[in-house]
This record gives sequence, C-alpha cells and structure tokens, in this order.
Amino acid sequence: MTSQRYLIIGGVAGGMSAATRLRRLDEHAQITVLERGGYVSFANCGLPYYLGGVIEERSSLLLQTPESLGSRFGLDVRVLTEAVAIDRAARTVTARDLATGDETVLPYDALVLSPGSVPIRPPMEGGDRTLTLWNIDDVDTAMARLEVQPRTALVIGAGFIGLEMVENLVHRGLEVTLVELAEQVLPPIDPEMAGPVAQRLIDAGVDVRLGTRVVAIGADTATLSDGSTVPAEFVLGSVGVRPETSLAAAAGLELGERGGIRVDEHLRTSDPHIWAIGDAVEKVDAITGEPRIVALAGLANRHGRLAADAITGREIRVRDALGTAVVGVMGLTVATTGWNEKLLRARGRDIRVFHTHPASHTGYYPGAEGMSLKLLVDAGTDAILGAQGVGGEGVDKRIDVIATAMAGGLTASELADLELAYAPQYSSAKDPVNMLGYVAMNAADGLTPSIQWHEVDAAVDAGATVLDVRNPGEVADGAIPGSLRIPLDELRDRLDELPEGRLIVHCKVGQRGHTAVRLLAQHGRDAVNLDGGYLTWKAGIDARELVADAAELAA
Repeated sequence: MTSQRYLIIGGVAGGMSAATRLRRLDEHAQITVLERGGYVSFANCGLPYYLGGVIEERSSLLLQTPESLGSRFGLDVRVLTEAVAIDRAARTVTARDLATGDETVLPYDALVLSPGSVPIRPPMEGGDRTLTLWNIDDVDTAMARLEVQPRTALVIGAGFIGLEMVENLVHRGLEVTLVELAEQVLPPIDPEMAGPVAQRLIDAGVDVRLGTRVVAIGADTATLSDGSTVPAEFVLGSVGVRPETSLAAAAGLELGERGGIRVDEHLRTSDPHIWAIGDAVEKVDAITGEPRIVALAGLANRHGRLAADAITGREIRVRDALGTAVVGVMGLTVATTGWNEKLLRARGRDIRVFHTHPASHTGYYPGAEGMSLKLLVDAGTDAILGAQGVGGEGVDKRIDVIATAMAGGLTASELADLELAYAPQYSSAKDPVNMLGYVAMNAADGLTPSIQWHEVDAAVDAGATVLDVRNPGEVADGAIPGSLRIPLDELRDRLDELPEGRLIVHCKVGQRGHTAVRLLAQHGRDAVNLDGGYLTWKAGIDARELVADAAELAA
C-alpha cells in the first residue's frame, strides 16, 4: 500500500495537533511539518508570565522539540523552514531553508495550513522600538531589553494580552503606563464590568490612559494623541492581530469577508486537497452565524485534531465559535463568552440584560470572594447570547458553565434547573449560575421588569423616581443622587409616601429590589427593578468617571 503524504505548514498549536493526530490515525503516513520560526509546540500563552518571572525557566515554554516529536511520533519537523509557494495543480509546496536559502519541493496528498496570525503594528514615528510577545524570539528580545534594567514601561493596548503584559511588568517592579484607544480597558466586555478592572490597575500604580493612542515613540518617552508625554524606556504593543494569509492568497485559495481563509464545515479550503485551521481561518460565529476571526489557542488545537479526522475520512462536527476567554489581572479574574451588550445593541437586537453580584461560595464558610456576573439574553427566545464575569475565585467556573449551556442550546431560564456541585466551600445551594436562571425566568414570565444602569438618567428626566430600599447604614456608604429612601421592611407601611409615576426600585445587588417590585406591582404601582442594584449602577458611573478623569488629565 502506498503511504499517504501529509504536509503541515505551521508547527505550533493547530499544526502540531493536526500532525500528532494524523500519526495516531495513520501509522504508515509520511508526515512533514514546516515551521518558519525556530521552535515548535511552544506555550505562547505563557510568554507574558516568563517575561514577568512567574515562569522562571525558559525551557518550561518549550513543550516539544523536532527531535522529541520525531522520536515519539515519527514526524519530520523542520524548523527555520518557510513555505514560500503552493503549486495546487502539482500538489507540491516549495520550502526554503532560512539558514542556507536552499529550496526543496515537497509533494503532498493532503496539505494543512496553520500559519497563524501576526501582530498588528500601527505606523508611528519611532514604532520600531515597540516589542511584541508572539513567539519565543519575541520574548528573548524582550528579556534582552530588560537586562539593562529600565525603570518605566509603556504597554499599548488594554486587551487580554495587553493586561497580562501590564501585570507581569508590574511584577518585575517597573512603573507602567497603559494606553488604550477605547474608552475602557478590555474592550470585549462592557464598561460597567471593565471599570473595576481599570480601578484595580490604578490601585496597583498603573497609569491608565483611556480614549487616546500613541503617535510617536522617542528614546525613553512616548507622545500620545492628546498631546501628553509618558515615560517609555521599555515598550510593548498588543493592539490586535491579523490572519496570516499571504501564502494562501498567493495560491489562489478563497479568502472570506473578514480577511481569513474560507473553509467549509469540514475545515477544507476551496481546494479539495487543502485544509486550514487556527488564527488564519474564519470561524462561524455562534450568535449570528456570520464569519468571524477568533484567535484562541483552544480553538486552534481542537480544529487541528478535527482536520486530521476529516483528512482520514472520519465524520467531524466543527462547532460555531463563542469566543470564550479568561484573563487574570492583579488578583481579579475576568471571563467572557459570546457577545457583549455594546455589540448586541449596535446590531439592534432585542435583549434582556441581567447583573448579579454573588459570592464564590456560601458566606458563612470562610474565604468567600465576591464576583459580578452579567447575562445577555434574546428577549424573544430566551436564548443566551453572552455572559461576562469579573471577581475573585469561581468566575471562570461560572462562565465555563454558561458557555457549555450555550453550546447545548439551553435557554437562560433553564440555567435555574442545572444540577451543579454544591458544598459550602465551593458554591451555594443556589449556585450563581442557577441564580442567573431565576432572574431570567422572572423576567421572561413578566414578574420583574427591570431597567439598566445606563438608562436611569433618561427615565428620571422623563419623570420617574428612584426608590432606594436599602437600610440606612448602606445608604450612608453611597446613594444615587435624588433618590427616595424607604427600607424594604418598612415599605408596606409607607406606601402613601410614594410619589405618583414610575418607580425605579433598587437595593444593593437586586434581590431586595425584586421583592419590592413584586410588592408594589400588587398595589397597582408602575415599578421596575434597577438591574444589579446599586453595585452595578456605581460600577457604571465609576467607569464613566475614569474616562472623564483621563480627559481632564490630558487637558
């Protein structure tokens, strides 16, 4: 029997998953992997933590070598070898040895493209001083720059990777400035959820500059678009990535409307003998069904395995992408899945939004940590469209449960019926995910109409009254200006004190507000619950003030 010739371009997450899975499925195949860089199968998600000294040994990032892969899997792995051309008619790839310049023509029966993505580098004066953390060579360069012991650092971009860079540079003892073009950190989540993250950074001594960009980098400073100057002896950039599609485009493979390689439901490109995976490929968005670029290691690894299955004739199912992600920032955990409120409202979606502020486990068991959860739901179908979490221990668990529920097609109300593990040190008898389900169920049944924190001002201007049902001690710690204060336990006896018109009811987190709304509704009053209570409102207002403070600082 003639052995199959499998050729993989790209030897990191997706490519190596495809290569090793192919070997497990076909012992007799010739499997060759071409990697332009000097390393394969390395832990690129660990690079910021090596930079910060959390991961002490560089060798810990190198999960496999060409030699180990050859020994265990019989793979022909060639590093510092660039695929420079694909001849689709002849089914060959021209590979160039970057050390010698020699070129070799390699035949294939099936070709897997896993070229990944490349960091975006906005053009600016002095931009060549900006480093990135995308591969081992990048982190080696960054570590060499740190050997001169700079005192100040500038991080451009406040996304997930940018915040990992900030945290690790602070860990190294540098004074860090963070610059973000958007008016919040972590643009993939909503502002009231991102506000506490920005405040945590500020409390850690980070100079957070929002709503501005770097226009020039000097010898040890940088100039921002607002005219201010910030110290910048060491500069790292993290403003996004773009799919690496030059080889595919040169070969005439179809690209999608988002600029990535277009693949079908079997990860096959427009050429029946070529598959593509990883950051360079367009995925199907789980919320809209539209093409989307999602650069996540988990998807790349999973799709590498699936491509190998498809190549060897197995049936596969490529799930649509939710974009589930998590990051740790100065002791906070931030996680998200699906779409955020900003995007859904921009699309004109009719949605319900729910905020809760549970503890990681029962309050009577020592060590409970607070968190804020946000659930986004289709108002017509009760389908879960997205979720976000910020807080301490347990945030990642809850977002993972919700992402799993979305993959399984559960509605928001059905979260209430999930049977989740409970013991006092791990959760509550009603897990925070269950509580989101109860809130969603009440809204779907029309029991508790609600209003969002950013809608309060307009409602008050239209004649509504804010009714605070917290206790006096809580009110003393802060209140919504102009609110009427009647504790919940006194509300039945003081109904005659309420003004006419709509009432916006709130407590600290929403639960007592729900009780008050139910009481008032049964007395014939038009009452809505402030979703997420005072804590959500305060987080949103604080986020706005951070932007205002940044503008005032620039002025």
